[in-house]
Parts: sequence; C-alpha cells; structure tokens
Amino acid sequence: MSELSLSLGPFQGITDAPFRNVFKRHFSGIDKFFTPFFTGIHKEEHAKNLQGEEIDPRCNDVETLTPQILSTDAEEILRFAKQCRQLGYKEINLNMGCPFPRVANKKRGCGLLPYPDNVEAMLDRVFEEIDIKFSIKCRLGYFNPEEIDAIIPVFNKFRLSELIIHPRIGKQLYKGEADVERFKAIIPLINAPLVYNGDIVSVESFERIRDLVQPVNQFMLGRGLLANPFLAEDICRDASNSSERIKRLHAYVLDLYEDRLRHAGGSPKVLGRMKELWSYLMNSFEEPQVVWRKIKKINALKEYEDAVETIFKEIAIK
Repeated sequence: MSELSLSLGPFQGITDAPFRNVFKRHFSGIDKFFTPFFTGIHKEEHAKNLQGEEIDPRCNDVETLTPQILSTDAEEILRFAKQCRQLGYKEINLNMGCPFPRVANKKRGCGLLPYPDNVEAMLDRVFEEIDIKFSIKCRLGYFNPEEIDAIIPVFNKFRLSELIIHPRIGKQLYKGEADVERFKAIIPLINAPLVYNGDIVSVESFERIRDLVQPVNQFMLGRGLLANPFLAEDICRDASNSSERIKRLHAYVLDLYEDRLRHAGGSPKVLGRMKELWSYLMNSFEEPQVVWRKIKKINALKEYEDAVETIFKEIAIK
C-alpha cells in the first residue's frame, strides 16, 4: 500500500493564507493544502486577483499548496495555470465539486457534471497547452450519482495528477451520508491517482473508510479538521495528552485571531471569519452549544476576546 497522504480541502472564507500559515505553525499531519477557488482570471497577464497574499509565494509554501480555480472556460484555466506556474506552483486544481446553487445553476462546480461533452471539450483544449500538473475535485454528480459513470471515461482520457471525489451529489449539499460504497465501486474504473473526501470526522470514521476504499491511501479532510484541528495528528498516531491539547488549541485560536486582526488593520470585520471557524471548532468542546452561544452574537472585539478566554477556562475539550 502507498504511503498515507492527507490534504485539507478548501473552504471559502476560512482556509485562506492566514489560516493555512497559522495552522501549520500549530499542527502537523497535513501534507497538502488547497486555496479556496479563484475565478474571473480575465487578463492575459497578471490578473489582479492573483496578486494578493492568498497566492503570493512569499506568503505561501508553494511545495504544499495547490491553487484552485472555478471555471468552465478553457482559456481562463490556461491563463490561471500559466500565472500560477510563473509564481512557482507545481499544480492547479479545477473545482467541479462546489454544490451551492448560485454556482451549480450556472453549470459551474458540480453543476458541470451532467454535461460530459462540455467537460471533454474543455479538457481537450486545456491539455493542448497546459504545462503544469492538473487535478480535479468533483462529486458523484449533481442530480444523481450515476452522472459519474459518463464522466469517468472523459477523465481517463487525460493525464490528471489526481482525482479527488467527494461521494455525495450536489443536490445533497452536505446532508446525509457520503456514499462510500459507490466510491468503492468506481475505484477500479479510474486511471488517475484517486483521493477520497467526505465524512472523515474522527480516527474511527477514517479507519472504517480507509478499510472500505483500499488500495486508496490519499484522503482529503474537511469539516472534520475544522472541528478538530488535531484530527490529522490523531490519524497519523501523533496525539498529545489532554492538558497539552487545550494549551495548543488556545494558542492556535489566539494566534489566528491576532494574525487576522493584523491583516485587517484592527477592523472588527475579522469577527465574521472567526465566527465561521467557531461554527465548526465548537465541536472540539464537551458543550458545543454553550460555546456557540458565547460566540455567535458577538459584535465587538473585546467581547470576542473575553468570550474566548471564558470558553477555555470553563469548558473542557473532548
């Protein structure tokens, strides 16, 4: 069996450059990160949205970061690939998994999956020119899980560096359970290195899924890691004791808040992003709803700072 590899999936508004850098300072176990998706790469050279910290190699480790694009336009994907390569990146990823209606209804993200001819035409053009590794993240389909059957032969035509599959359909969003059995059934049909993504929320769920999807040994973590930043370490058997954990978790939360505050020039707008993270992180604590009630209505920086200190003094972590 190949060596275990763990990546962290992208979350708009959460897993940006400050998050990734702070996370790496405090936790181990993640081998690869992905940017939240870029879109609107209109200019031939130096698109404005590719000039910021999110993708600046001075602010990111290009060896462990893969920029992601949301697009159905081959020329836009090629522009993105060219500019990422010039910045030193080794791979880009195409988002064919985003399930949100505002994206999917425009035949973007997983809304593209019911149209294999469109996907094939787009990839034909991309692979005429692309000179950087190219991977895809997708679902089983948008309307039904059989849509993947028509897409697999298309994917198999091209030299994908990896194919990440989240075994839900777009219409589910994140409801119900990931269809691990369906993922298992398509493993032998796929040529590209395959990555499993979905419902890994504990060591127990990871081990159950890993046993079902052998020989796949690459996994993308998502909400489970946001809820428990120790998850990758636990999977890799690098766990710390509970007293160390609460200190490390507290230091991580403070460091991320302070980093975001510096980037925002002290603006309280950072509270929105911290609340988004806490909507997951509350599940690290024995009383998640108590934690969330202390965080969700806060509108001032001092209130937030006081609430965090109270949480770490009064509520035990799991």
